[in-house]
Amino acid sequence: MLYHLLYPLKEYFFAFNVFRYITFRAAYATVTALLICFIIGPKMIRWLERFQIGQRIREEVPERHSAKEGTPTMGGVLMIAAIVVPTLLWANLANPYIQLVVVVTIWTGLIGFVDDYLGVVKKRDKGLVGRYKLLGQLLFGAALGVYLYLNPLVSEGITSTAVPFFKDLYIDWGFFYIPLVMLVITGTSNAVNLTDGLDGLATGVAAFCFLAFALLAYLSGNMVFSEYLNITYQEGAGELTVYCMSVVGSALGFLWFNTHPAQIFMGDTGSLALGGALGTVAVLLKSELLLIIIGGVFVAEALSVIFQVASFKITGKRIFKMAPIHHHFELKGWTEGQVVVRFWIVSALLLLLGMSTLKLR
Repeated sequence: MLYHLLYPLKEYFFAFNVFRYITFRAAYATVTALLICFIIGPKMIRWLERFQIGQRIREEVPERHSAKEGTPTMGGVLMIAAIVVPTLLWANLANPYIQLVVVVTIWTGLIGFVDDYLGVVKKRDKGLVGRYKLLGQLLFGAALGVYLYLNPLVSEGITSTAVPFFKDLYIDWGFFYIPLVMLVITGTSNAVNLTDGLDGLATGVAAFCFLAFALLAYLSGNMVFSEYLNITYQEGAGELTVYCMSVVGSALGFLWFNTHPAQIFMGDTGSLALGGALGTVAVLLKSELLLIIIGGVFVAEALSVIFQVASFKITGKRIFKMAPIHHHFELKGWTEGQVVVRFWIVSALLLLLGMSTLKLR
């Protein structure tokens, strides 16, 4: 919005020319997201406490988590506001990449909101029935896949995926690109949701992931840098930097209240929105395989659940003390703070590894 209002004024006052720079707008989008969280966060916590919208703790999690019963939840509403508002203010709203990520953020956030509402407000044991939640994710993934497959404004060559560590090597999925998008959107949404089990864990890991994709988006949208690094130049993709940095600012601002001991939880509203957005950004940047590296913590959390369930059904034995894997380390004696910070460290290392693939080819 500010880009459209103020950038044209450069003809009258040269200072407004600064709005042409993605780095400038991305920086201020980050600051705006932080301010939204800092200003609205305390008020939202008090409002949720007033109406007793608190987290319900499952019996099967480690006993130490019982003290978190009643902690205000559905903080994902705050996160989504702190992502969407700065994006609308600072990004080029005519850019199709921006339009897509804003829509997916709101849609997956709505699915999570319904789940939280039914579980926390209406007191249904399992919130939104799992198959309906999965159906909503798959349908949106299918719609996005079809749109990208058919829309020439966005989809030129988009059915291909870059292979990390290899120069000019791409996998062209063809028609199977649509199932791929469905898998990435659904898988990433649920992986982030599974990771959101400790104070600040999913929030911090997501911040590292979106920081990595902010850099990748900027490089992909810059003809000089993309040519130097031998990555596909995507006109307009650089605008995703503004969005990704809005997410980073939102995550850091929310982490102010979500760090241990958490004053508020994001709930499924936030985790599904973050996961859906992360998967979409990876798809748009042709980096679905790179997402496995950068989002390695999320991948490990999801795989730990899959392997645990499969092992128990096949052999009757468990691989981990408890899944997702962050609970396994808790039961091994790590404190909650140790698990969270160590997982953040791993995420930082994966960020560096993912970025190194752009040069190590």
